[in-house]
Amino acid sequence: MAMPEDDIFSPHATRSRPPFGGAQARGKVIDQDGRELGDGPLHPQFQGFQESFSFDFRNSTANPFGNLTREERLARLEMIAKLLDVAFVVPGTNVRYGIDGLIGLIPVIGDLITTAISLWLVREARLLGAPWHITARMLANVAVDGVVGMVPVAGDAFDVMFRANIRNVRMLRRWLDKQPRL
Repeated sequence: MAMPEDDIFSPHATRSRPPFGGAQARGKVIDQDGRELGDGPLHPQFQGFQESFSFDFRNSTANPFGNLTREERLARLEMIAKLLDVAFVVPGTNVRYGIDGLIGLIPVIGDLITTAISLWLVREARLLGAPWHITARMLANVAVDGVVGMVPVAGDAFDVMFRANIRNVRMLRRWLDKQPRL
């Protein structure tokens, strides 16, 4: 079945329309068993289903990360940094380590995962308004932690001692404390 050329190439018409252009299906609607579905109302047991399961992610109760204050976001970043870097203590010593050191024991993949989480922390700092020089220093800490962390045994020991995420959150906190409150 060939489509008319107007449907294939319409340069500016799609930009001004809402998503999917409010268009209706052109052909029959077929379910997974090959039966044609009519345009009639839903089965009686499913009436009201759509209204009861709709989500509004602009509302803070539906999206737990939506409407956080600056302090709440910073507290979340500090909590994640502590979990990554200093959540646990080696028994009988004062050496603290986090899941960054544990996940980093998985060769290459573990270090990539923890580096991705650390990069997310830098992204959050940027969203909080951190300037380029703070962000660049944070990225340098993540890069050093990620690259040296890939060395098999010494890298894991370095991950435990360097604590890039704690450094980054402290750097962000010091910068935020110097900023005027709005």
